[in-house]
Amino acid sequence: MASLHDSLYFNPMLTNGVVHANVFGVRDWVTPHKMALLVLLSELGRAGPQLGLLERRRLNRLLLPLLQGPDMALSRLRKAIEECCPHLAGSVHIRLKLMAEGELKDMEQFFDDLSDSFSGTEPEVHKTSVVGLFLRHMILAYNKLSFSQVYKLYTALQQYFQKDEKKDGADESDMELTNPEELDGKMEKEELDGPLREEEIACSGPLSQKQAEYFLSQQASLLKNDETKALAPASLQKELNNLLKFNPDFAEAHYLSYLNSIRVQDVFSSTHSLLHYFDRLILTGAESKSNGDEGYGRSLRYAALNLAALHCRFGHYQQAELALQEAIRIAQESNDHVCLQHCLSWLYILEQKIFDSCVLLEHSVNKSLHFGLPYLASLGIQSLVQQRAFAGKAANKLMDALKDSDVLHWKHSLSELIDISIAQKTAIWRLYGRSTMALQQAQTLLSMNSLEAVNVGVQQNNTESFAVVLCHLAELHAEQGYFAAASEILTHLKERFPANSQHAQLWMLFDQKIQFERAMNDGRYHVADSLVAGITALNSIEGVYRKAIVLKAQNQMSEAHKLLQKLLIHCQKIKNTEMVIRVLLCMAELYWRSSCHTIALPVLLQALALAREYSLQYLASETVLNLAFSQLILGIPEQALNILHMAIEPVLAHGAVLDKGCAMFLVAKCQVASAASYTPQKKIEALESAILNLNEARSYFAKVDCKEQLRDVLYFQARLLHTLGRTQERNKCAMLFRQLHQELPAHGVPLINAFK
Repeated sequence: MASLHDSLYFNPMLTNGVVHANVFGVRDWVTPHKMALLVLLSELGRAGPQLGLLERRRLNRLLLPLLQGPDMALSRLRKAIEECCPHLAGSVHIRLKLMAEGELKDMEQFFDDLSDSFSGTEPEVHKTSVVGLFLRHMILAYNKLSFSQVYKLYTALQQYFQKDEKKDGADESDMELTNPEELDGKMEKEELDGPLREEEIACSGPLSQKQAEYFLSQQASLLKNDETKALAPASLQKELNNLLKFNPDFAEAHYLSYLNSIRVQDVFSSTHSLLHYFDRLILTGAESKSNGDEGYGRSLRYAALNLAALHCRFGHYQQAELALQEAIRIAQESNDHVCLQHCLSWLYILEQKIFDSCVLLEHSVNKSLHFGLPYLASLGIQSLVQQRAFAGKAANKLMDALKDSDVLHWKHSLSELIDISIAQKTAIWRLYGRSTMALQQAQTLLSMNSLEAVNVGVQQNNTESFAVVLCHLAELHAEQGYFAAASEILTHLKERFPANSQHAQLWMLFDQKIQFERAMNDGRYHVADSLVAGITALNSIEGVYRKAIVLKAQNQMSEAHKLLQKLLIHCQKIKNTEMVIRVLLCMAELYWRSSCHTIALPVLLQALALAREYSLQYLASETVLNLAFSQLILGIPEQALNILHMAIEPVLAHGAVLDKGCAMFLVAKCQVASAASYTPQKKIEALESAILNLNEARSYFAKVDCKEQLRDVLYFQARLLHTLGRTQERNKCAMLFRQLHQELPAHGVPLINAFK
């Protein structure tokens, strides 16, 4: 097919094999595929009155992607027409067969007859319609052909038809071995509006200008909304190289090459393509035509700004700062306030790596609103809310700020920012420990319909916001013991965001964390230890914290303490308050296990002060539970019971199942310890209440398959039942305890010295 295109026209680009000019000087050319489309339009005009309303509607929807898309095999075209109107597909096939097996004059007569479509007072096709423009382009292109080129076109048409006939013969021989229902299923899955397959583009030859523009817009839309349906990075780059071979000044192709290189984290190729894109904009004069004398300078400053964004994406902050300074200098010389606002936003992103630049961000939001840039203003508000959340601001104030940004989103139909806002609300509620509210926000986003026009078969919005929300949803289900549901969500994430996509690291981290928690609950510490390396590769802080948890579970106290000390210093330096509190709680547990109960109290009080200062309600409740446990160890269970009542409600309302079980187990321990000073009748009532709480704790631990905690509950319950003289129930608990003890032996740590 490529040789046919080269020979049909005098190409002003190619002189002795050297590229000189724009191949798209010829907007369209006649190919066998386009002749098949012309036959389809001709037959559609003849059969118009006989077609039903549903068939006509299906054919109208089919025509636009056929006219805009690249050439395809005749077999696929026939299948697409058959799904809309089987009778018309047969007519098209017969007409093509007569033309291909006839003589050259039949093809010439066909093009002569096409002109009649525009004649008469009420023509079949309007000249300015989409179909009319396509017909006129094809007639004009055909009339420009020399006789030798017409003959080559006719030969190509015969080969095009014969190739389809041979394929039909092969399919008929295979059909005897194939179930007809399976064949129908395969045909139903094949959609014309879907993304183009590699083999379909590879056989289509050079694209015309319209086809190239359609291909680029289609792939760019897919990369933004549904990367899985776009061509694979290698295949897409191959097609872009093919386009650039015929037209190296095609700026949009360079930009798509830049986006494609970012997918695979290729720094060199992405930088190369980005610079070529702006070079071509300047060389072709596209910017100067639309912006006057400012076009040249505008391209330069936005080239520097995009280069800064690229370096920032790959973590090259020094190079990004230099490029940003260049963009700011050029923008100031040109008095371009819009470009300066974009530069200010990126300046905040760079400077927040070094220090809190809250004032800079507020200034950016105010200026963006002043210059009528709602997108930038909303992004600034989102960043400001995120920064204030980490600084411990009250949730109601943050939600009010997000409500104001939502007004901007809906006013300007910024659907992408609506998704980001809801995803951020989900993350904020998770940070504050309100899992119910986080679940509600996650379901809200997943139930929404996108405001953007969904094109080229994209049925879902595969953006980072959806990845974040689905990951939180999987973790919420896992925390409640619904591991099968969490696994289904993760499977969906893997299908929706494959391992080579840019948002795959999100679900990879959550998947590793859920597997780690399950392994720890099950007592398989060697499995949990093997998962630490994967978590560390995705998030170094989480990886070190999980390594310390494994060491603590294996009674390697000194190694765990050293690791936690280093992590605490690092988290305090980078102001990761949530992790600081978790590290302090873990250190307090190490002190308990080492019988240093008095040392654990100041650590817990420090954690409680931080949790309350930064409004982390759930972590504050968890810290209070740890304080109650310390008081129990120090011999004041009555005081422990008093402070338990102020902390247990948030845990039962929003906590993970494991935390609920630990809380109820702790209540039972405190009840038993307090009952020592009671009267005999009151003591029996307290022990009965403790047994009920232990039953509830057992159900929680069984739900997450936490065998170690389940074994401790059974042991404690058996002792209480023995005290109350309930022999049969005691024996049952003792038998279950023995089974778990043989499966998961204790490590010599006293029962009372472990809260979790």
